[in-house]
Amino acid sequence: MMNSSNCTQTDLKTYYAITYTFILIPGLIGNILALWVFYGYMKETKRAVIFMINLAIADLSQVLSLPLRIFYYLTGTWEFGGPLCLFCFYLKYVNMYASIYFLVCISVRRYLFLIYPFKFNDCKRICDVYISIVGWVVVCVCCLPFPLLRRQRKDNTTMCFVDLPVQQVDLPVSIAMMTIAELVGFITPLLIILYCSWKTVLSLKEKNSASRDLGEKKKALKMILTCALVFLICFAPYHISFPLDFFVKTKKIRNGCIQKVISVFHVLALCLASLNSCVDPVIYYFTTDEFKRRLSRQDLQDSIQLHNLSYVRKHSREALRED
Repeated sequence: MMNSSNCTQTDLKTYYAITYTFILIPGLIGNILALWVFYGYMKETKRAVIFMINLAIADLSQVLSLPLRIFYYLTGTWEFGGPLCLFCFYLKYVNMYASIYFLVCISVRRYLFLIYPFKFNDCKRICDVYISIVGWVVVCVCCLPFPLLRRQRKDNTTMCFVDLPVQQVDLPVSIAMMTIAELVGFITPLLIILYCSWKTVLSLKEKNSASRDLGEKKKALKMILTCALVFLICFAPYHISFPLDFFVKTKKIRNGCIQKVISVFHVLALCLASLNSCVDPVIYYFTTDEFKRRLSRQDLQDSIQLHNLSYVRKHSREALRED
């Protein structure tokens, strides 16, 4: 396709800066609170708490890199060296696919505990730890092509993130890479979450369910459907724009107007994907009774008093030892 001179490129860096600034404080406070709450009731429940902790860690790692991104998009200059630029660029995709992985794990775990309570009730928490470790390793390895296909120009080391040029890749290789990424990173996880949702809805229609079981099923369905909703809102637009943007950056799509439309859509999709970092803590609050209870005024006061009491006792013992 011929390049069109009628469409001028728009500088979209301001939109990145505004979105990341909006996400920074709520994401930081929300995910720190989430880790504090999950640590507090980790021994009380087996309902996917390990996966929620890992999801909060993934979100927090993304949020902690946002100040550098905001600085770059406001100033247009990267002053922190090439390795840190590529690491922050890589971290964004690790966060996104780790979030996808742990949202799937949460949905599957809630579904299995609900449908097969006796079979999976004795599943030790160490199983979830191993699943989480494997997930982090797989995600970190599979996300390596993102920084490897980008590079800083030797004559201009002040560029980073969206301005990093993409290495040229043959069309067949590009299509193969995009197909694998979409199947493994989006379509398969989406089908798994939708399957868990469908099976949970069917279980609600069973006539022989006790009232207690019915309540548990509704809670599980609420969690699974929320995961599916966040998945669709935050990650579906990105996985639609991702292959199109890659073909634009590798010059496979040359029409100027089409390039502009795809670039704008990709920016919006990336902003929605980043929004996941501050949406997840809201999910925990509205779908997890323990989370809501822990953040209630009375429980929060009790936790603070208990922490202060432990602190005083610790220092009293240290003072007695010195005497």
